[in-house]
Amino acid sequence: MAHLSARLLLLGLLLWAGRVCSAAAQDGCTFLGEEETSSFYQEGEVVLGGLFPLHYSPVSSVTSFQWEPQQTTYEYFSARALRWMQTMMFAVREINQRRDLLPHLTLGFHIRDSCDHVPVSLRGSLLLVNGQAVSPVIIGDAASGVSMAVLRTLGSFHIPLVSYFASCSCLSDQKQFPTFMRTMPSDAFQIRALARLVRYFHWTWVGVIGVESDYARFAIQLFLQESVHYGMCAAYVHFYPHMIIHFVILVIVTQGSSSRVLLNFSGESELRSILRECLHRNVTGLQLIASEAWATSKSLWGEFGDLLTGTLGFGIRKVDVIPGLKDFLTRLGPSHGHQSAFLAEFWEETFNCRVNDSLNTHSHSVSYLDREPCSGREVLGDVYTPYADVSQLRVSYNVYKAVYLIAHALQDMTNCVAGQGPFINGTCGDPKHVKPWQLLHYMKQVKFSTFGEEVSFDHNGDPIASYDLMNWQRGQDGSLRLVKVGFYDASLADGRDLVINDSVIQWPVGKQVPRSVCSESCPPGTRVARKKGEPVCCFDCIPCAEGEVSNQTDSLNCISCSDVTWPNEARDHCVPKTIEFLSYQESMGVVLCVVSILGACASLSVLAVFIANRHTPIVRGNNMELSFLLLLFLSVCFLIGLLFIGEPSDWLCRIRYPAFGVSFALCISCLLAKTMVVLMAFRATLPGSDVMKWFGPAQQRASVVLCTAVQGLICLIWLLTRPPYTNLNTGHFSSVIIIDCAVGSEVAFWCVLGYIGLLACMCFILAFLARKLPDNFNEAKFITFSMLIFFAVWITFIPVYVSTAGKYTVAVHVFAILASAFGLLVCIFAPKCYIVMLRPEKNSRKHMMLKG
Repeated sequence: MAHLSARLLLLGLLLWAGRVCSAAAQDGCTFLGEEETSSFYQEGEVVLGGLFPLHYSPVSSVTSFQWEPQQTTYEYFSARALRWMQTMMFAVREINQRRDLLPHLTLGFHIRDSCDHVPVSLRGSLLLVNGQAVSPVIIGDAASGVSMAVLRTLGSFHIPLVSYFASCSCLSDQKQFPTFMRTMPSDAFQIRALARLVRYFHWTWVGVIGVESDYARFAIQLFLQESVHYGMCAAYVHFYPHMIIHFVILVIVTQGSSSRVLLNFSGESELRSILRECLHRNVTGLQLIASEAWATSKSLWGEFGDLLTGTLGFGIRKVDVIPGLKDFLTRLGPSHGHQSAFLAEFWEETFNCRVNDSLNTHSHSVSYLDREPCSGREVLGDVYTPYADVSQLRVSYNVYKAVYLIAHALQDMTNCVAGQGPFINGTCGDPKHVKPWQLLHYMKQVKFSTFGEEVSFDHNGDPIASYDLMNWQRGQDGSLRLVKVGFYDASLADGRDLVINDSVIQWPVGKQVPRSVCSESCPPGTRVARKKGEPVCCFDCIPCAEGEVSNQTDSLNCISCSDVTWPNEARDHCVPKTIEFLSYQESMGVVLCVVSILGACASLSVLAVFIANRHTPIVRGNNMELSFLLLLFLSVCFLIGLLFIGEPSDWLCRIRYPAFGVSFALCISCLLAKTMVVLMAFRATLPGSDVMKWFGPAQQRASVVLCTAVQGLICLIWLLTRPPYTNLNTGHFSSVIIIDCAVGSEVAFWCVLGYIGLLACMCFILAFLARKLPDNFNEAKFITFSMLIFFAVWITFIPVYVSTAGKYTVAVHVFAILASAFGLLVCIFAPKCYIVMLRPEKNSRKHMMLKG
């Protein structure tokens, strides 16, 4: 029933088209009612059908429905398509002359003009598979949309269709098109190559347009899907009807002003209209990217060379030469025009003359009657024509391979051993009476080699993809040079499948790669911030936050530096943080070091003066031994400040704080003992008092040792439990590592300071009580004043110490040590030094015994 329905449909189409024409009738391409025999025909045991778009761009006309429709005319004649036709004839002739391929089978051909028009193509395909010579297979068509229409019409009859130029990926769907094969790679590979090309040159903002067709629709859809993987965006996407072009250019100029790259999926005829409008509107500077449909169409150069300079596009793989093809093409002469309307029209278009008795009804671009008759002396080799140009054998090579594909399938059928065949009961099929579905089976299994290329097909009937990257360059004489500047081979691994030689590319403007971006790339040190509601290619660049870097262009996120590193000024990489501690090399460290040494020297100098004058009353008064110890311990206090300067280490930290605590405990203990001596001395002058025997020199030394021992015990417990240690402080300053001494136990640290404060308070209280005793015998007022300075220094030290960080904390600590030590030295010993050195007359027992 299905076959019966298909036959009825076929009959209806044929009746609608007119009547079935024989292959030997008069030439002429007409539509709806006129007899149609625009074809090349050669008899053979197996006749291969062929559909080629010899004419294209139908001229629209308005039908009134009051009389029979006029013959459809076409604006352009394609000499390039005529070359494809002749290549098919050449391949058939070559196979027939071979003895190693189909030696017992003769091939023929029946080739028709599809006019790149679905109605004409449908009618032509029906004529090929019916009539006196039935073709079991058709080579064609060039356009994807036309091929789809033919496949849907002939699909019920399982007639294979081998396309040489239809690249739409939709045709790979074997469920819809099980009888389709092609020698042209699928657009799926071309789109991947185009996306890689665009990404290679960092074009992220690309305009995409295409003719309203299945080919362009599927190609653009695939490109948009593929571009997502490479971070590219479409500045605009537009499909335009075949006849309406003007608004597209307006869109390009207005909406696409920021995009300088235009990817165009269209055929040669549609592209002419677009380029013509571009010239009219003076649109220049666009980097055009060609789909394989027009990547090598030289015929566009003459009129649009200025616009097309610098165009990049992937052309299908070419063969350098097909031996004998050039001679076969150029054998034509004026006499051939009388044999075929195709050849007559080609001759007339090439030499702008009129072949006598020819019927050129296809093209109306030039008035036919105004032409002079051809002289018969025209030579095809004297002029350039795309027909005879064999420098870019790409589509022609595909046609050549399509013929050989069928020939090798027939050879495999011939070689099949009866009983071992792939069909029912092991049958092989008869090559001389081949059935289309049997031929299709062998075609899908074919593998052969031609001109060093291994030709094979995948399960979808697609060949392995290989493209040449072509660059349209202007030669010195203004002619077009199609230069191969790279290639794409889908059989190679990612990263090696696309190879481009940038140095030989000619660009539309200047010598630099044009830029086409929505937003300039974010340099290292910044990150991408998406703009709400806009494509991902449109973004702002935001500097990385403090402590973060980005070392790549267009980073989506910044990364944090480690604890010991910090961003450089550009924030593109992490650098080691600055190490900070109170150093001997910096001015503050040098000043404190010098002051510490001067303080120690001053204490020792006073000690030396006192030792030299140890027999004088001023030195001997109030326990000379305690004075000597106090001066010695004061020099140690000054030198303790040096332990706080330089890079800290664990051992230095464990010495620094106990040494500070013990040294000051010794000093304050000596002062406490001296103050008690003053008080006891005056109480001993009272009648009946024997207090001095309980506080003699031994008891004074013992009190110093006892008071100091308490501090020593605190420090020992501190060191044994939680001792100070070296700390890398990264919390106060982000870009600085502060090396300081952590106290370990905060309780122990403040106990040390608290104990010193306790001794100082006791000393101050006793000195305050002794302030009214006779001046000449009394050190109490000097001790009182020194304690006031001591308190002022250390009370000020506490808030400053807590609120500062780093080397300034250490400097504050050293300053407090030096200030308090100088306070003790100056307040207590300066008056005595004054008398000893400057007023020796007062350094007498008589003077000291005087009451104040």
